[in-house]
Amino acid sequence: MSDDIRYYCGIHKVKVVTQSDGYWIVEALEEFEDTLNGEKVTVKVGEQRIVPPRSVHKRKNLSPPVKEHEYELKMERKVKRMVAEDKKKPAKKQSK
Repeated sequence: MSDDIRYYCGIHKVKVVTQSDGYWIVEALEEFEDTLNGEKVTVKVGEQRIVPPRSVHKRKNLSPPVKEHEYELKMERKVKRMVAEDKKKPAKKQSK
């Protein structure tokens, strides 16, 4: 039995109870939400879960931020350019 403290999904503190080639059994040291068969489940302190070893990390780390889609970035630049051009044009006065 190992008392190794790790981070599940790089965020939630867990204690490794058993290690095997396929899956590890971990015990939650803090309460967190997880998904099980597509449903959100609250994992309570002391509850044990069977998880793949690739989801358990030695250090706490956050996943990198999601990059914006290239199309969205291109459209944002286009809108900024259009707004800048619109500000440069003098305001037209309507005559009656």
